[in-house]
Amino acid sequence: MTEPALEYLEVGAGAGARRVAMLPRTGKAPGIFWLGGYRSEMTGSKATALDRFGADRGVAVTRFDYSGHGQSGGEFLDGTISRWLEEALAVFAQTEGPQVIVGSSMGGWLALLLARHMHRLGNSRVKALVLIAPAVDMTEELMLKGFSKKELKALRETGVVEQPSEYSADPYPITARLIEDGREHLMFGRGIDVGCPVTILQGGKDPDVPRDHALKLVQHLLTDPVTFTLVPDGDHRLSRPEDLELLEAAVEREIAVPPEQLALDI
Repeated sequence: MTEPALEYLEVGAGAGARRVAMLPRTGKAPGIFWLGGYRSEMTGSKATALDRFGADRGVAVTRFDYSGHGQSGGEFLDGTISRWLEEALAVFAQTEGPQVIVGSSMGGWLALLLARHMHRLGNSRVKALVLIAPAVDMTEELMLKGFSKKELKALRETGVVEQPSEYSADPYPITARLIEDGREHLMFGRGIDVGCPVTILQGGKDPDVPRDHALKLVQHLLTDPVTFTLVPDGDHRLSRPEDLELLEAAVEREIAVPPEQLALDI
């Protein structure tokens, strides 16, 4: 398998400019557009598996690192949902033809925001969403609401909270800026319309995004077809071989659905 060449895209202007690293694989459409999670990189197991999947089928695959992540520029502590969404939209604009957007954890929230934005513009290039443990409204629902009194005090006084993570030896910093900006993008509390089919893959033993959170998202998707698959023994990452097979099967289904079938809503 030929590895895609690393490319860079300049996003933002002035003091907000940053260099975003991408690994775009050329191929036919519908393509696969990957949105990773908080503190994850485009070289992770799920993203790499999807790239291999695309290479085997001659399908275009687009991966990138958010600013402050992986091989992209910028500081992680400057990261916000607005900032990372701007980058996702900029990289998406580099793709051609219909795309199946695959979003993991925070990437699931960003995938919904991106698809809703495109739908409101009347752009139909988002063919489908495949969401893995989607952390919708995570800054409010999964971060702030779980803070202890000590952490809330630290957030007020220092502007940052550091939480231990089982995925890294270093604690995860969560900034007041991230929390405050997240409020501009909250989706729960009203119907979510993205204009395309949505598939959700959820681990039953996910300690970070509980199954009830994913089911809450299902209840908010009022106008689009939704498929919900629970992996009873699955964790947050869903990156075991059997989990990756499930992910690839979900993506393959969405790639294979002919446009006329979607138009007939059958």
